[in-house]
Amino acid sequence: MQQLAEKSHKKIIIALALYLTSLFAANTLGLKIMPFLFGSHLSVAVFSFPIVFLMTDVIGEVFGKRTAKFFVLAGFVSTALFIVYSLLSLAMSWSPEGEWARQGYDQIFGVSIRIAVASLAAFLIAEYQDVFSFFFFREKFGTKYFWLRSNLSNLWSQLLDSVVFMIIAFAGIYSTETLISIIISWWLFKVAMGALYTPLSYLGIYLLRDHTTNKNEGV
Repeated sequence: MQQLAEKSHKKIIIALALYLTSLFAANTLGLKIMPFLFGSHLSVAVFSFPIVFLMTDVIGEVFGKRTAKFFVLAGFVSTALFIVYSLLSLAMSWSPEGEWARQGYDQIFGVSIRIAVASLAAFLIAEYQDVFSFFFFREKFGTKYFWLRSNLSNLWSQLLDSVVFMIIAFAGIYSTETLISIIISWWLFKVAMGALYTPLSYLGIYLLRDHTTNKNEGV
């Protein structure tokens, strides 16, 4: 029994590492945008950010709501701490030998307070909503149709994430029409990528459930 518990804890730690890595990748690499269909643009975060929402669904499915909410809290604390470190690093003076990297460094990590607040608020609201929505649909559909429950919860939570972030970060900077266009396109892209990643969710559930006994802790 103790060996099974240790294996379960190890799997949770590995899953948390994947979750936080995907979150940091989205928040840092997502600064890059790439051309997409019909002259539109798409952030490269579309590859990593859907994993964040899918991971909470997978963890909730196997280990329960309590563990899924813990993942959200860990992501919030980690992101907040990363922003504090970034602001502290930007405030420090540069040595002459490092001046060659100053412009690029400051441009990439020079996240404004408004953007930081937008990121944290959107993450916290949308991720907790994802957990609540997932378990709402679980009560309706039971333990079957994980793909449907996951994508339905992501459909709503990804919309919340896009709306909250874009409004806090860019309201008054872009016109209302442009802001709505960005919100809708970014939301649809993230939902589409989440749907494409659904088979990976089933793989994650299979790996986490292997030799796991207490699958519904905290439900």
